[in-house]
Amino acid sequence: MKAQGKCCMLNRTVLLSVLSSNMPSRNILKMYVNNGFYHVYNRGVEKRTIFEDKQDYKVFLKYIKEILSPIDPDKQSITFYLRGQTYKAERKLLKNYSDEIELLAYCLMPNHFHFLIRQKNKKSLQGFMSALMTRYSMYFNKRYKRVGTLFQGRYKAVLVYEDAYLLHLSRYIHLNPLEYTPDLERAYSSYADYLGRRKTSWIKPNVILRFFNSKVLIDFKKINSYKNFVEKYNKANFSMLENLVLE
Repeated sequence: MKAQGKCCMLNRTVLLSVLSSNMPSRNILKMYVNNGFYHVYNRGVEKRTIFEDKQDYKVFLKYIKEILSPIDPDKQSITFYLRGQTYKAERKLLKNYSDEIELLAYCLMPNHFHFLIRQKNKKSLQGFMSALMTRYSMYFNKRYKRVGTLFQGRYKAVLVYEDAYLLHLSRYIHLNPLEYTPDLERAYSSYADYLGRRKTSWIKPNVILRFFNSKVLIDFKKINSYKNFVEKYNKANFSMLENLVLE
């Protein structure tokens, strides 16, 4: 694989070790690497709905925002007064991953979700997903007065090792909501950020969009926008993404 600046996925040594290992499936046995790109996804246990209404979607996104946004120093401590004395206490904050995880793209569907993530070190993804899924499961179970597991296992994580795979994966994620809405820009996804309709600080679309500015890949030189790539690209073959089907 020819490296292309900061967009290259993995060096040759790491790539060969990944491909030659005896993995039963890339999405069953997780391969964690520093600065790795991953397709991360999961769905409700027994295919159950995990987002019942708008509030559920908004709460899930709120949790992502809190985990991936830099911590405000003014909110790290609280000052209070008691019997003429001033006290300052440190708040107990959730683990923050703003310096460790980049969320490139996402979509939320009624019974599953897809993320495209870059992790800075090989332990970041595990911590981020554990924090997010545990917190949302607790919220969901409390709201709907249920007990037990909400998600089908922990999550699936597929290592991305080619630039073309990375691009088609972002397209796949942003086309996913067509299953339930014709308006992709209003879906619960990062697509509006890619089109400049919205600017979410914790979404990092430039890793993908720079390909369309530099035209570094031959297959994409005649495509003049990311929107055309997603909605009008005539090579609709997702064969390279065959492992994206949820088990």
